[in-house]
Amino acid sequence: MLPNSLLQRMVKWCPWLLRDEPKQPVKVLVTGAAGQIGYAIVAMIARGQMLGPDQPVVLHMLDLPRMADALNGVRMELVDAALPLLRGRVLAAGVVATSDEAEAFKGVNFAMLIGGWPRKEGMERKDLIAKNVAIYRGQASALQQHAAPNCKVLVVANPANTNALVLKEFAPAIPAKNITCLTRLDHNRALGQISEKLGVHVGDVKNAVVWGNHSSTQFPDASHATVRNEQGEKPVRELVSDKTWLREEFVSVVQQRGAAVIKARKQSSSLSAASSACDHMRDWVLGTPKGTWVSMGVYSDGSYGVPKGIFYSFPVTCDKGEWSIVQGLQVDDFARSKMELSAKELEEEKAIADEFVSIERD
Repeated sequence: MLPNSLLQRMVKWCPWLLRDEPKQPVKVLVTGAAGQIGYAIVAMIARGQMLGPDQPVVLHMLDLPRMADALNGVRMELVDAALPLLRGRVLAAGVVATSDEAEAFKGVNFAMLIGGWPRKEGMERKDLIAKNVAIYRGQASALQQHAAPNCKVLVVANPANTNALVLKEFAPAIPAKNITCLTRLDHNRALGQISEKLGVHVGDVKNAVVWGNHSSTQFPDASHATVRNEQGEKPVRELVSDKTWLREEFVSVVQQRGAAVIKARKQSSSLSAASSACDHMRDWVLGTPKGTWVSMGVYSDGSYGVPKGIFYSFPVTCDKGEWSIVQGLQVDDFARSKMELSAKELEEEKAIADEFVSIERD
């Protein structure tokens, strides 16, 4: 008979041992899977960091034909890692690696859209939008035709908010509430900056907000954030004596963090982007802790005066696979001006995307 201590450890790390019926595998698509973010995220997903330690997955990995060798190398590494959550009824290894969109999107329950046209030196945002409109219109068609009916979609590739809008317009079979874009990386960056400023554990910081676009116009807002200490939960505004820091340095550091990472490592954020994408999907599917909200780019319903018809980052809570925008937060004139600036940029991006869609239709 096994010692109680060993049984307890087995239950902690393998909770499915207590289930009469193991969970059925779900299909998770990662596009751009041979890239740096893709390479980082597939192992996280396969280890249960996204959907939980008892949820088997079949990984569908998509990349361009010229990346076929690299993509096969990622597949080989996943097999070599002997990850027990990777399994399927037909596909024993639990991995599909392909450059065919129809095969990649077939029956997927979750789509992590990381692949896109990267912004290159000298490229204007208009050019970036034009390139990605074509890519995401094609992926919308693949979603529409091949994905599971209630597929949940996370757009990571930039311009993420507008790429999500293109998907929404060209994949009407996918509910708008099932399409989101990543601002959790910015949210996590905000928590990290508050943590460093106050010298507290990041797990004790919560309820920062990132409003708007995943761009330099985003507004990281610490005015509703709290920190847990020996006296209980305290507002960050009470704990930070330097009020200028909250409105200037904190905001600019979070806004420019991606550029700072590129300058430091000569490559864009990959590990943190992959981790935050897992955080985003985990909270969406499994729920946010009580009393805690996170930032997600979602289709605006007009909350906080944000125009409808754009994907905008709001504070949200999640329960039973559904997100809800947190209502009733006080927004001062300073915050309002920042929020409106980001909304204006998103409406401009929408107009540019509409222009290129019209050109393609003609």
